[in-house]
Amino acid sequence: MAKKLDSKDVELFLLDNLDFFETRESLVSELKFKHSQSSASSILERQVIKLREEHKNIIELLRSFIDTASINEDLFKKSKDLTLKILESDTEGDIKKTVEQSFKKDFEVDKCMLEFYDNDALDKIENATGLSMHKGAIHCGSFSNEKMLFLFSDKKIESLVIAVIVIGEKIGLLKLGSYDRTKYLGDEDTTFIEYIRDVLEKKLTSSYGK
Repeated sequence: MAKKLDSKDVELFLLDNLDFFETRESLVSELKFKHSQSSASSILERQVIKLREEHKNIIELLRSFIDTASINEDLFKKSKDLTLKILESDTEGDIKKTVEQSFKKDFEVDKCMLEFYDNDALDKIENATGLSMHKGAIHCGSFSNEKMLFLFSDKKIESLVIAVIVIGEKIGLLKLGSYDRTKYLGDEDTTFIEYIRDVLEKKLTSSYGK
């Protein structure tokens, strides 16, 4: 029959094994200590509090990783579906309809427009907006009400993303508009937009731009 340990045995064991808790941080975080005015007790209490905070932060970080992975998986699936629909489209009109509907429905974009211009029409857009529409250009952010209205004919648009698509002698503009002024202030969405732009450019050039 195993000998029952008393508190003195435990104390002696810990004194002989001072590194016992170094690999058992989860156990330390569960320990309770009586409040004391002694400096040693205060230091130990602060260490325990720090360990508990670190444990909490690790759990929150893990949850954040899981949430991000779920979001990325959803974005990948929607991107794949849109890509396949673009590749399966037969006409320029079909591609325009597919892209605009998908961005509004699947990606919850307030307004999406895919439009094509000749050089004269594109010059007018550049002069009116002050934005350069050269090959590979992507613009994102919040601009003046006049520019937003010119580009979208919608007074409610507060921020935008524009990707330039070159198809032979024509230029296409993929325009995404949001009613939220802060939606497209950063460049975190441009990688996805660049990917869709490249798919559109490849498909349109090979099918209709020759």
